[in-house]
Amino acid sequence: MTTEVLVAYGTTNGSTARIAEAVAEVLDKEGLTACARPAASVDDLSRYDAVVVGGALYAGRWHKDARRFLRRHRRALADRPLWLFSSGPLDASAGERDIPPVAAVERAMTRLGARGHVTFGGCLEEGAKGWVAGMILRNGKGGDFRDFTGIGNWARQVAEDLVGTREQK
Repeated sequence: MTTEVLVAYGTTNGSTARIAEAVAEVLDKEGLTACARPAASVDDLSRYDAVVVGGALYAGRWHKDARRFLRRHRRALADRPLWLFSSGPLDASAGERDIPPVAAVERAMTRLGARGHVTFGGCLEEGAKGWVAGMILRNGKGGDFRDFTGIGNWARQVAEDLVGTREQK
């Protein structure tokens, strides 16, 4: 039996999309079938056995597309294994310590029975959209703080959990 996993994401400048794609790639390598898609483009979850949802953090808020995805699909998500991730700190802090989910994500985790959450470092580089992004870059606070080794390790843990669940059935 193949386990189909959706990795949905909300992003403005593409950094979180690349994290979602990396998660999907690892899940595929671990024997699952995974695809990464923008959260706003997903209409139906019926073909997926499990879901991972990621959202970029902006001023302490999860990306609107990720928030809307959880609201729109709350009934279907309650019946599937679910993991969440955030991306955003524009420094090395995500690699140095566990950063808890923002309040809205924590509430969603409880409401939907999510199996876990992790915060990854973010990425903000020249050409990013938005006034705030431009201001951050002008102040020298941009850069790429994504840790793809850490992302891969977390995705392997998700895969191990799913394979264990699949084998118990």
